[in-house]
Amino acid sequence: MTTSPTNILIVEDEKEIRRFVRTALESEGLRVFESETLQRGLIEAGTRKPDLIILDLGLPDGDGLDYIRDLRQWSAMPVIVLSARHAEEDKIAALDAGADDYLSKPFGIGELLARVRVALRRHANSQQESPLVSFSRYHRRSDQPQRLA
Repeated sequence: MTTSPTNILIVEDEKEIRRFVRTALESEGLRVFESETLQRGLIEAGTRKPDLIILDLGLPDGDGLDYIRDLRQWSAMPVIVLSARHAEEDKIAALDAGADDYLSKPFGIGELLARVRVALRRHANSQQESPLVSFSRYHRRSDQPQRLA
């Protein structure tokens, strides 16, 4: 059985950060796709169907919060926000919009990789089918005594 590689989409307008994150993710054996705009990021998410998205909120053509809201209309893929916005209100807004995690810049690459592993693990567990359990019903007439074994 062949398993396909795990695909990550980075939606980030800063080339240096994209390259830094890409290098770290690829060193972990992950396949990485990139986008530097909100619109292109939505197209990439729809066509490539990544297993996880790493998203900057400050994109040149829109706010990352709008990206999350649009994505959540048709997908449950995990989103980790990676943003220079440090205010608690920004973090709450992103999480309430549908982000799965939030990491402020500057960040440690080890922490980002750990958060990626957690998000992928949680998403994989949520995608597993739960076993089907059925209980048959025994019918009895209400005038008959019930016997417990």
